[in-house]
Amino acid sequence: MTRYIRHAAAFCALLLIALLGNATRVQVVQSDALDANPANRRNAIVRFGQPRGDILVDGRPVTGSRDTGEQLRYERTYRNGPLYAPVTGFASQVYGTTFLENTEDDILSGTDPMLAPLPLWNDITRTQNPGGKVETTIKAPVQQAAYAGLGGKRGAVVAVEPSTGKILALVSTPSYDPERLSGTRGSVADSWAELNGSPDKPMLNRAIRQTYPPGSTFKVVTAAAALESGTVTDLDAPTKSPSPYTLPGTSTRLTNEVEGCENASLRYAFRWSCNTMFAKLGVDTGLGPMTETARGFGFDDDGLRIPSSVSPSHFDTSMDKAQLALSAIGQYDTRATPLQMAMVSAAVANGGSVKAPHLVDRTTSDDGDVVGSTGTRTLRQAMSPGTAAQLREMMTQVVEEGTGTNAAIRGVTVGGKTGTAQHGIDNSGTPYAWFVSWAQAADDPEPSVAVAVVVEDASADRGDISGGGSAAPIAKAVMEAAISAR
Repeated sequence: MTRYIRHAAAFCALLLIALLGNATRVQVVQSDALDANPANRRNAIVRFGQPRGDILVDGRPVTGSRDTGEQLRYERTYRNGPLYAPVTGFASQVYGTTFLENTEDDILSGTDPMLAPLPLWNDITRTQNPGGKVETTIKAPVQQAAYAGLGGKRGAVVAVEPSTGKILALVSTPSYDPERLSGTRGSVADSWAELNGSPDKPMLNRAIRQTYPPGSTFKVVTAAAALESGTVTDLDAPTKSPSPYTLPGTSTRLTNEVEGCENASLRYAFRWSCNTMFAKLGVDTGLGPMTETARGFGFDDDGLRIPSSVSPSHFDTSMDKAQLALSAIGQYDTRATPLQMAMVSAAVANGGSVKAPHLVDRTTSDDGDVVGSTGTRTLRQAMSPGTAAQLREMMTQVVEEGTGTNAAIRGVTVGGKTGTAQHGIDNSGTPYAWFVSWAQAADDPEPSVAVAVVVEDASADRGDISGGGSAAPIAKAVMEAAISAR
């Protein structure tokens, strides 16, 4: 009898060991796979079981949470959703997250370990922290001025503080309300299909994810390359630049929209945007210095984060002289995001130093304890302070008496550069209107804002498009708002 009891006990022990082994396999070895299994709704139930933390602008939340009483309990809500959509992105129970809702998800959802009162506290107690807060660098009046200025036209505006890289406005239009993608109702799928199928592409963040030919605003980069390389040493010296200019190795003749460009000085050509002079100047400067300067400003940087990823702007590194001539005036293959051109203007305003643009000032716990902050960081020195000073001088003259007078602000020093970029097959598309600028109030020791505006304006007549006419007034309103909001 005792032998049977021993056998039964040993068999039970084996069963217990097998049970413990299986539990270990499920809970340790297979835990990640089970967590990631689409059929496992536990994570989603926990994730949406408490209010999401808020994204703040000027200390006020532009997001919220709604208690639905359903299994996925809390839905995301947005205040002024279309205004801030390029900043916040969306947080959808069906379609995931984008932009700050994505990059700061650990903070907002409460899963970031830094939100726990003690290390490993949540792992031990199996509790979840309240969602934290994300304080942005956006200034509400500047964002509103940019959005109102575009007026629903297809385009984008970026405003940056030159000395710190803080993004004061990030606007892309037409926009959309991210709240339409919150929840699990059938209308959410309808909204998703409508927004993705719209020819206006309202969910495209044109400020950081769309690249455009920068047109004559790129002449800021070309001028910097010419001055840095010593190709030009005197802003007022005449140049050997014919008008019209025949592109090297071709029979294509480049012309100007203004008079007086033949043999024009750099100062005159910059003020009145002479294509012929700048095309030849790019060729004279050479591909090497042009490429080096463009990269100094941030072109071809595929690692830029704000913290959302930014589409890289492009300056070709393998071109013949004709292509280089066109690239020097912002055509051919040259492409730039509005953020990139705001960085160009900011570098001019900041003595040639390119600061890392950023959208998050700091993150905090629900009760205000600081979890992380973003400091000022220098990416690179695009040019010498002396060259930057010369460019500031020329940009100021563009606004005072050149093509950018629509951006002038009484009592404020404003520098700018207009651009009208052609695109489409045989340049048949409606040109893009550009304006890049910076502003310095009389009581400021340095410029406090740099702006880039692009207006696609596909509904306008081709002859009505110009950087000075369409984009400069928007930049003016944004700069005024930024100066007032200091």
